[in-house]
Amino acid sequence: MAVSTPVLGVIVLIYLMVIFYLGWVGYKRTKETEDYMVAGRNVHPYILALSYGATFISTSAIVGFGGAAGSLGMGLLWLAVMTIVVGIFVAFVFYGSRTRRMGANLKAVTFPELLGRRFQSRFIQGFSGALIGIFMPLYAGIVLIGGARFVETTLSVNYDVAVFILTIIVAAYVITGGLIAVMYTDALQGAIMFVGMAILLILTYVKLGGITAAHAALTAMSDLVPEGLAAGGHLGWTAMPAFGSPIWWTLISTLVLGVGIGVLAQPQLAVRFMTVKDNRALNRAVLVGGPFILMMTGVAFTVGALSNVYFMNTRGVIAIVAANGNTDLIIPEYINSAMPDVFVILFMLALLAAAMSTLSSQFHTMGTAIGHDFYRQYLKKGELGQTINITRAGMACTIVASVILAYILPISIIAHATAIFFGLCASAFLPMYTGALFWKRMNRNGAIASMLTGTFASLFWLVFVHGKEATALGISRFMFGVDTILTGTWTVIDPILVATPLAFIVAIMVSILTGPDPQDHIEKCFKK
Repeated sequence: MAVSTPVLGVIVLIYLMVIFYLGWVGYKRTKETEDYMVAGRNVHPYILALSYGATFISTSAIVGFGGAAGSLGMGLLWLAVMTIVVGIFVAFVFYGSRTRRMGANLKAVTFPELLGRRFQSRFIQGFSGALIGIFMPLYAGIVLIGGARFVETTLSVNYDVAVFILTIIVAAYVITGGLIAVMYTDALQGAIMFVGMAILLILTYVKLGGITAAHAALTAMSDLVPEGLAAGGHLGWTAMPAFGSPIWWTLISTLVLGVGIGVLAQPQLAVRFMTVKDNRALNRAVLVGGPFILMMTGVAFTVGALSNVYFMNTRGVIAIVAANGNTDLIIPEYINSAMPDVFVILFMLALLAAAMSTLSSQFHTMGTAIGHDFYRQYLKKGELGQTINITRAGMACTIVASVILAYILPISIIAHATAIFFGLCASAFLPMYTGALFWKRMNRNGAIASMLTGTFASLFWLVFVHGKEATALGISRFMFGVDTILTGTWTVIDPILVATPLAFIVAIMVSILTGPDPQDHIEKCFKK
């Protein structure tokens, strides 16, 4: 049932007024390029933690992965474990501290610029910027889908109109206010998301008769798994899929590892580490970021799976059937059907916050990648000019691309497309990024070889081997007469498990076989 109440309009209006006020504050405090790009390198640790978490956890996690849990079950909670251990602890304590220090030493203001200056390569910076500008619109597009689907379901607003409105609102404060505006609004939106998810978990257990009753009922539904899912290895919503089955490989390699490892090399997250003044701030941020990520992912995946119990009790069908076969509609349909109207309003704000916080960071990252890294530093060879204006133009172009993708991408795409982008970033950037921070012998040749190997190996696997994408694209069938050039288990193994190890090996071998970078530059990079 759609929400219709004057209170809704008032709440949304107040929310948007606060968002625009924070955007205005960001605009007023943006005086120099460093302010626009890295928020002046003096962000409060709690602002950092909430901004990082809100950027990481978008509607793709709540709507997309929550819907995937409604279909695949609670095995997706392994991703929650990965995001806390890798995405928070390893990222902040190990990668974050070195990224902050090296970024300050090299005066880098973007993730591609950090890599480019570490290896003294405009090609690395330009190629990384182009890669982000080309492929991040896919990720931004699916975040738009997640937010727009909930607005569509809740307010009975046309989906295309919902996409357009979300885009205009976010673009307005990102383009004008830069990263300061992004992080301030992220922090507010993260707080709203936390409250919304906490209430959702409590109301879900109340609705289903308590924790024990809810999970017992879900376990007892194992015989209701649809034939198609059962044939793929689905053993029930509280059990892991059969080991080695197609669904097991999809769950583990694509969703859990693809996102859980790929988070380390996300440009929009890595740049956050360069916004604080010292490592103490990073360590303090962990204390906020960990519980935040646990609440966001743990609740989304748990509620997504438990929605099967609700739909079976009220409609006599499982969640995927109630959502007409579209996993992206499971969470919106559950919220609108099972929750009180007042909470639906609150949760709509939480999902708007989730979408807007991630979109703002994506728009900022895409704009800086195209305007600063690719155009100014690579094409124009770093000549002085209107960096911020060029970046704003880059944002506008990539925003348009994201909106177009949000209109044309197919159903049930959110979780899978997120994993594709995270996996591509892991393959292209993680070996080079890791070597840049932890291995002084890693040189420019090894970095370039690793980046190219990871990028093209990942794309090759997606186009010619990984069944879901290869079949949909049809390039392999056009060229070779078959959907995939390999068969069997290979077609369900995610590219991240092939391309990323290969890129690491290439990085090490090429760096060892070629001469080291200048010692004075290495000392400058690692200066404490």
